[in-house]
Amino acid sequence: NKSHAVAYSFVAYQTAYLKAHYPAEFLAANLKNEFENTDKVTKFLDDCRKLKIEVLPPDINNPSLYFEAEDGKIKFGMSAIKNVGVPAVKEIIRARNEIGRDFKSIFDFCANTDTRVVTKRAFEGLVLAGAFHSITKNRAQLFEVIETALDYSHKIQNSKMLSSDSLFGDAQEVLMKEPSLPDIKPWAEKELLSHERKVIGFYLTDHPLRRYELEFNSFASIHLGETEDINDKSDVKVCGVITELKTKIDKSGRTMAFFKIDDLTGSCECLMFSKTYEEFGKYIDEEESIYAVGDLESSGDSIKIQVKRVIPLKKVANELTESVKLKIDKSKVELKKLEELKSILDSNEGSIPVFIHLFDGDDDKGKLFSLSKTRIKITRELVNFLTNILGEDSVILKSR
Repeated sequence: NKSHAVAYSFVAYQTAYLKAHYPAEFLAANLKNEFENTDKVTKFLDDCRKLKIEVLPPDINNPSLYFEAEDGKIKFGMSAIKNVGVPAVKEIIRARNEIGRDFKSIFDFCANTDTRVVTKRAFEGLVLAGAFHSITKNRAQLFEVIETALDYSHKIQNSKMLSSDSLFGDAQEVLMKEPSLPDIKPWAEKELLSHERKVIGFYLTDHPLRRYELEFNSFASIHLGETEDINDKSDVKVCGVITELKTKIDKSGRTMAFFKIDDLTGSCECLMFSKTYEEFGKYIDEEESIYAVGDLESSGDSIKIQVKRVIPLKKVANELTESVKLKIDKSKVELKKLEELKSILDSNEGSIPVFIHLFDGDDDKGKLFSLSKTRIKITRELVNFLTNILGEDSVILKSR
């Protein structure tokens, strides 16, 4: 057993060394190897965020077959996009190398790639994953025009074949103008991220829970990607986004729900029986951010939560917060900022008391003061303002 432990410790030392000195390469390799395990990918992406390593979204003008490290950043492996695959990515790389420049539009892309390899379904996956962002960021507009782009490509290819022996072949190609993009509003962030998750398997460009990170850190008793050492499995509290929702009629003829909940570290299966669904079913919908309380069941490597209570995450701060503590470093926060702080607190009058933990630089003990005359309500604007002037870890919500 000791020789076994030594072997493991040596591997641990090697991988720790790689992560410390070559973090982008190390995480890119792990993302490539564990791509089919969504929970592990989520944890690696969170590592990238914490280490400030940018994960570049898929890009037809900077294509990569697999996850690769490049200049301290990580390129997304486009072959992992649903309905795209290795042959389509190889064709995109070949076409771009052949024309020797970036693709200028979705029509230019279609005209220069073999649409028998980069099929309609592959185009849809590329658009929904945001692979055309270097051309235009309006995914709704591009998705609407896919059929038109493919039709344009077929006409270009037929034109080349019919005019291959004509003196005016080049002229015919020049005269074939690209269609115009339709005037369509961009998708809302919620819809955009939903489409992205469905074709990639997880949220990449952002996470719906990111705007509720304070609530996640304050009220969740477990993080779904870190459940190995949980002892108390009753009344666990999770903050996350509902995905893969299915409802079913039970033997009593009432509705029950099965869904996944996804947080910033991982995901798990959830079950809601009909009695609970009757009370809280109005909050259960795909892509909704919720706070859930339930009992955890563990079976080997996976966990499941039987949900007993749900609160929409947008309401949870005001419903659960007993007090707010603001950590203020005197050496970093100017007097002008403190005056702004007093003004914004006064303009958010409510019932929640505020405490200030005042410290000076490295001496983080400091003193705790109660703003006895100040009571506030928690709003998204207030949270954003406080984190902007005091720092991300300076606002602490204490729950009831």
